[in-house]
Amino acid sequence: MKRLMNHHPDRLLRISLGVLPFVLILIMYIVASDARLAENPRDKLLPSMGSMATAMETLALQPSKRTGEYLFWQDTASSMTRLGLGIGISAIIGLFFGVLNGVIPYARANLSPVITAISLIPPLAVLPILFIVFGLGELSKVVLIAVGITPFIMRDLQSKVLELPSEQMIKAQTLGAHCLY
Repeated sequence: MKRLMNHHPDRLLRISLGVLPFVLILIMYIVASDARLAENPRDKLLPSMGSMATAMETLALQPSKRTGEYLFWQDTASSMTRLGLGIGISAIIGLFFGVLNGVIPYARANLSPVITAISLIPPLAVLPILFIVFGLGELSKVVLIAVGITPFIMRDLQSKVLELPSEQMIKAQTLGAHCLY
């Protein structure tokens, strides 16, 4: 008899097992929503699927009476711009400090403990500070994304650079990589 850990589901079963939790969550939501709405039809905590579809249709397919914009698409574009800026800033900072920490031992000894400590702080914990320093506008939202992502990029790049064989570093120095001294 084969052990359970040696059995592998075929493709259809694997897909079905992957979809199953989402279907169960959806069923639980519908049941909970129906129960709340049966008790109080004006309840807004768990709206029905029909009211969500109506709201989505209104936001995505009908222009706003006040501004004439399609709010769903405008908000989505704003969020994607924020996300792109935050990830871009994080990538630049993370690339610089991650490679620096991975290549230069003195930099690693100096910066790695600080980066590790900063990465352990939940980004939402610094949100009030960001609002005080940067205000409630777009800048604080972009900075929050950057603060949340940058330490992990730095630590991951540092570990990947440290995994490079030392022979590769010696070859790079031999070929003129002056920053590796």
